[in-house]
Amino acid sequence: MDPQDGYEWQSQQTGYVPPQHRPRPQAPRVDAGRLWAGGAVTAVVAALTSVVGLLLIRGVLGIPVFAPEGDGAMGDASTGVLAMGAALAALMATGLLHVLMLATPQPGTFFVWIVTLTTAVMVLLPFTTSAAPDAKIGSAALYLVIGIAIGSLLSAAGRSAMRREY
Repeated sequence: MDPQDGYEWQSQQTGYVPPQHRPRPQAPRVDAGRLWAGGAVTAVVAALTSVVGLLLIRGVLGIPVFAPEGDGAMGDASTGVLAMGAALAALMATGLLHVLMLATPQPGTFFVWIVTLTTAVMVLLPFTTSAAPDAKIGSAALYLVIGIAIGSLLSAAGRSAMRREY
């Protein structure tokens, strides 16, 4: 009698399967297409977040950030630079998340820490300049919102792109 036959009979009768006979889960697989699609959409959201933030800060609140006061609500070319920078940051974060998903245990935890610390640096950066206090606060708030958008959207995209196979 094959010992495995006894285990199969036992598992059919009691529901118990010894650990050595249980299927082992394989390593998680990353759906790269899904991850990068989420990263591309996150880049669009980050760029739009920067534009909406500038409209609010410059147009509604009247705080001159990222352009001289005379340039109006949309500012000058720096508005486009900020939007492209936000989109590029989202794509770079997607690349980082992809590497973390392939190479580290608990990639989501590492990703959240890196995005949080990077966002903190960006939020603090305006306070190292000689800009007016309201411009410092406006810039810091905008960087914070962009960082939150990138971090939360890419964290969700990363969870969605992780596949466990048994």
